[in-house]
Amino acid sequence: MLMDISSEMIHALLPIYMVAVLGTPVIAVGVIEGIAEATAAIVKVFSGALSDRLGNRKWLAAAGYGLAAVTKPVFPLAASLSWLVGARFVDRVGKGIRGAPRDALVADLTPPDLRGAAFGLRQTLDTVGGFVGPLLAILLMWATADDYRAVFWVAVLPAFGAFALIVLAVREPPRPDGLRQVRAPLSRAEVSLLPRAYWAVIAIATVFTLARFSEAFLVLRALDAGLPAALAPAVMVLMSVVYALSAYPAGVLSDRMDRRLLLTLGLVVLVAGDLALALAPGLAGVAAGVALWGLHMGLTQGILAAMVADTAPAELRGTAFGLLNLVTGAALLVASLLAGGLWDLVGPAGTFLAGAGFATLAIIAQAIPFLRQSAP
Repeated sequence: MLMDISSEMIHALLPIYMVAVLGTPVIAVGVIEGIAEATAAIVKVFSGALSDRLGNRKWLAAAGYGLAAVTKPVFPLAASLSWLVGARFVDRVGKGIRGAPRDALVADLTPPDLRGAAFGLRQTLDTVGGFVGPLLAILLMWATADDYRAVFWVAVLPAFGAFALIVLAVREPPRPDGLRQVRAPLSRAEVSLLPRAYWAVIAIATVFTLARFSEAFLVLRALDAGLPAALAPAVMVLMSVVYALSAYPAGVLSDRMDRRLLLTLGLVVLVAGDLALALAPGLAGVAAGVALWGLHMGLTQGILAAMVADTAPAELRGTAFGLLNLVTGAALLVASLLAGGLWDLVGPAGTFLAGAGFATLAIIAQAIPFLRQSAP
C-alpha cells in the first residue's frame, strides 16, 4: 500500500507532465509505459525462479522495494525526458524483483481454501494506495499551484516507509518438511512439471492482457474530454476506489464457486468499460468507463493470481508467478504500443474499441475446452 501511494502519486501526473510540460508525443508515452512494464515482467521471471532456488522470498522482495525507493528522488530532480525514462525503467526493475517472490509468499502463507480471499485482500490493500496516491497528488497540485516537482518529492516518503516495513515487520514462513529442493527452476525439466491447467491460465491471461493496456490512457482520455490537468489524478482515484471495493469480495466469492465464472464476468465488464470510453460522450461517459475499468480489475486480478497458486506446485510458485508476469508483460508492451499508435492515428475511440475486441476474444477463449481446464 505504501509503495503504491508513492508510485501512483507520480504515475497519476507523469503522462501529463511528459505530454504537456516536456512535449512528448502520446505514442511515446505508450512506448515508455510498455517498455517499463515489460522490463518489470522480464525481471519477475528471474526473481521468482531465484526465490524457488533459494527457498527464501522475503529478502528478494525487500531488495525490490528498496530499489524502487531509491529511484523516487530522480523524478523531481530529472531535467529531461531521458532522466524520467531512466528512473521509470529502474523503478520497474525494482517492481520486477519484488513481484513474483511477494505473490509466492502470499500463496505460501495462505490455506488453499482462502487463496481467493488472500489475493483479493492483497489487491485491495495494493489498490488503496492506488487511490490515496492520486488523491494526495490532487491536493498537493492545488496547494502548490501545479508544482509537479513538489508532488514528486512528497512521493519519496511513503516509498522509504514501504522498504522499512518489509525489512522490519515481514517474516518468512518456515519451509514445509519434505518440500522438494529446486536446483534449476527455469530448466526444461522443471518447467515441464508445471501442469496443463497452469498453462491454460497463462493462455487466458495473455489474451486478456492485450485488452488491458496502461492506465495512462485513461488519464489521457479524461483530458481529451475536457478534464482540467490539475484534476487528472481523479481518474486514478475513481478507478482505484472501485477496484479496492470489489477485489476482496470477489476473492472471497471465488473461494466458494468456479473462479472462471468471475473471470468471465470481469471480461464482460471490461468490454462495457471500453465501449463507454470509446463512444459515450463527455466526462460522464469517461467516468462510467473508468469505473467499469476498475470493477473489471477487481473481478480479475486477484482471481488470476489465485488460479496460478491453485495450479502450480508449491516448490515452483515463484517461477510460476514469474512466467505469468513475463508473458503478460510482453502482451502489455504490444497492447500499449497498439494503444498509442491507434490514439495518434484515429483517436481515443480506436484505442478503446481495440481493447473491447481483445476482451471479447478472451471471453471466447474461455469456452475452448483446453482453456476451460484452468481451474481445479
